[in-house]
Amino acid sequence: MNSQVENIKTAPFPEHVAVPTAQAQNPLFDIIIEEEFTLQKYCNALIEKILTLRQSQFPAFINYQCNQVKNPLTWINKLEKLLANNETFFSSKTALSRYNKLYTLIDRKRIELQSTSVKEPISKTPKKYINAESEDRYFSFYEIKRQLENLENDNEKILLLTKEKFEYQQANIEFINQKTPLYDEQCCKEIEHIYALQKLQAALELNKKESNTNQIPFNKVKFNCNVNQFVDIFYQLHRELFCEGKPFIDGSMNDLVAIIVNSFVDKEGNEISPQTVETILKPSRTDKRPKPHKRIDIDKML
Repeated sequence: MNSQVENIKTAPFPEHVAVPTAQAQNPLFDIIIEEEFTLQKYCNALIEKILTLRQSQFPAFINYQCNQVKNPLTWINKLEKLLANNETFFSSKTALSRYNKLYTLIDRKRIELQSTSVKEPISKTPKKYINAESEDRYFSFYEIKRQLENLENDNEKILLLTKEKFEYQQANIEFINQKTPLYDEQCCKEIEHIYALQKLQAALELNKKESNTNQIPFNKVKFNCNVNQFVDIFYQLHRELFCEGKPFIDGSMNDLVAIIVNSFVDKEGNEISPQTVETILKPSRTDKRPKPHKRIDIDKML
C-alpha cells in the first residue's frame, strides 16, 4: 500500500464490507483487509482502490459497493466525506481528474438512490401517511422526512424537497388524503424550517465571535462515546433531572443545540450536525436516543 495512503483522515462509515483475499468474490472491486479490521484500514483501502482503479471502472465499483450495504445512501455520503477529508491526495493533475469524476458519479448515484427510495411503493407505509397518489407514484411526506434524516447536508435536503414539490405540482393527482396537509405545502414549510435553522446558526456563530473577545479562547472538546449517548446526557439534565423543581440545565432546545455544536466534536474529531442534535433532543424521538443498556445514566451518578 502507498505509504501516503496510510496517513489519510477517516470518515465515519456506519457500514463497511471488507474481506481477506481468500474470501474475495470480486477481487477488482472488493475492499481487501487481511488482518484485524479497523475503520482506518477500511478508509485506507478505499482510497488505495480509488487511486488504482481505472476511471472507467468507477461506476461499476460504486454500484458494487452500494449493493454490499444495507443503506447505500449513507455509504455514498460517507464516501463523499472521505474524499473531502483527503483532498490533498488528489492534488496532481491525474489524481484531480479522478477526484472530479468520483464527485460527479457520487452526485448521480445519490440522486438515483433518493429517487428510487421515494418512488418505489413501500408496503409497510400505512395509508394514513400517504398524502396523495398519481398514476405512477405516491407522495408521502412521512417517507421524505425519513430520507431527510439520512442526509447531512442542508443543500441536499433543500434539493430533494424542491424536486418533490415540483413533481407533485406537475403530477396528475388521482387521490388526495384529506386528513394530511397538502404535500407541496409540507415541502415548502420544511424548506423554510431548514433556512430558519441556518439563519439561527449563522446568528449564533456571529454572536460567538463577538462574545469571544471577552472570553477565554478554547478549542472544541472531543468526546469518545457515541453522539446519541453524549447528547442524551444533556437531554437527561434538561428533561428528566430536577433541582428544586427546575431542570438541572434550564434553557431552550436551540440553546442546547448551539452549546453542543459550538463546544464539541465527535470521537472521530468531526463537527456535529445541529439537525442531528436537535432530533436527539426531541422528547418524541426515543428511537434516536440510546437503548437503556447503553445509556449513560446520570441519575445513578448523582
